[in-house]
Amino acid sequence: MTQAPEPARPDAGNAEILRSITELVEEERALRNRSGAQGPQALSAEERDRLKGLEVRLDQCWDLLRQRRAEAEFGRDPDDASVRPPGQVENYRQ
Repeated sequence: MTQAPEPARPDAGNAEILRSITELVEEERALRNRSGAQGPQALSAEERDRLKGLEVRLDQCWDLLRQRRAEAEFGRDPDDASVRPPGQVENYRQ
């Protein structure tokens, strides 16, 4: 007899987002370490673009995680949260 799959845990999506954040942070650190004390100017144009992209993606991931946690806190489905455009996420005041 085949068992029915377990229902997804509400925090399963959060764990996936946190894994993505960890991977992005590791790559960001590697690029920053490569640039050393000279800063981003020591990187190639491609690496600087990648670094900026990582920063934007990290902001989006953190925003999505905050949205999901807020949805869950108020008894709503965390899966209703969605990734917001970079311009919206980048211009937040905290």
